This record gives sequence, C-alpha cells and structure tokens, in this order.
Amino acid sequence: MSWFENEDFWKNYGPVMFDAQRWSEAPAVAESICRIAGLSKGAKILEAGCGPGRVAVELAMLGLNVTGVDLIQSELDAAAETANDEGVDMELIRADLRTFKTEKKFDAATSLFTSIGYCDTPEEDRQIIKNIYDSLNDNGFFILESLSREIAVKDFTEGEWFERSGKTVLTDFGVVGAWEGLRSRWILIDNKTGERIEHEFVQRLYSAIELKKILLEIGFESVEIYGDFDFSPYNQNARTMVIVARK
Repeated sequence: MSWFENEDFWKNYGPVMFDAQRWSEAPAVAESICRIAGLSKGAKILEAGCGPGRVAVELAMLGLNVTGVDLIQSELDAAAETANDEGVDMELIRADLRTFKTEKKFDAATSLFTSIGYCDTPEEDRQIIKNIYDSLNDNGFFILESLSREIAVKDFTEGEWFERSGKTVLTDFGVVGAWEGLRSRWILIDNKTGERIEHEFVQRLYSAIELKKILLEIGFESVEIYGDFDFSPYNQNARTMVIVARK
C-alpha cells in the first residue's frame, strides 16, 4: 500500500497540510476556476483528489454541480460535514484516480494543491490524467495546479520548523536524482504530550513543459501554463504552476 492510501497518515498530517491559511485561500481559488473555465451555475465539475472539500465546497457554494473523488474515506467524511455545515450538496465518491471511470461527463475538472507525482511510476500519473481526460465533455477544461520542477528548484530549502495545529513541525528536504524528485521528511511533535511521529515520501517532479507534452499526447487540444490562477506568466516570479488544458 502506498503512503497516500493510509488513512492514519491523513488523520495525523491532514490538519497540518490543510491549515487555516489554505482554507482561507479556497474562495478565491474557486472563483478563479470558474473564471478560467467560464463556468456558471449548474455547470458540472470534477474535483480529482478533493481531500476534505476545501475548494469543492466553495465551488458548490457558487452554484456548481460538484463531484469530489478521493481515496481516503475520512477526507470524504470531512468534506461531507463541511458541505452540510454550508448547506450545499455535493456528490462524493471514494475511488482510486488510477482506476476511476465514470459515465458522467463534466464541463471542467481540477487537480489542485500538488496532488500528482506520488504514484510509484510515471505511467500511473499518466493514467490519472487520462481518466480525467475521459471524464470531460468535448471542449471541457482541466485545471492542474502543482509544484513543478522549476518552482521546486527556485524555492528549495533544506528544511524548516514551525508550529501548527498544536504541533511542532520539523521538515527536512532533499533532491532525488537530477531533480527527478523531491524527498520530504516531516516530523510532528505534539506540544501537549510530546508524542512524535514522522513520515518520509518522494514526489516525482515534472517540468511544466513535460506535463504539457503529456497532456497533448493524451489528447488535449490546447495547453497553457501560468504562474498563478490570475493568468500571470510562468516565469522566475511564478508562485506556483497552473496548467489550463482544453479537450
């Protein structure tokens, strides 16, 4: 079993990864997605790897018909609870994106907050993108936001520490191969009990051009690359990598 399939990992690390700042960014991200893909109320959108519903709920609050897919039941439960608190409906499906198939067709799909590059092989990453492609209507949009190789190089640090969600977090980062991957080691220390847990994983790093090539080979008609959700250039000032592909 891969680490990202482990429920305990997300129970321990989820509150640290999806902190208050990440939740506060969600409304603006949702509005940007609607603007980029030209979505209006009633449009069907797939959130591939929806996690605890951070952006999916905001999309539903904008009137979209949202389907969220995730492998982890506790994350889906959290998304359902948030949706209920906000009074919106969403379809939530527990599935592995490597094998996910659907008869329903979507006007847009998203993969946000670096949800790609963790599978054992590049072929599995490619299969996830192919499954998303197959789920789209003709002319549908796929919006992929992720850490790229270029951003990883630009922002690289060997480690840091901070406090979040009642824990002291220690991080240690290293380069795998010729920037083929980024090794991340996260240590969590409970500030009350002193309990310590740690986890190490590797993210496969793709350059923006490599991902563009993959998307075009899979069948997308156009692929544009930006440095944020505001269409800013993907250059030395890019905050992240946002790829907008159209079927």
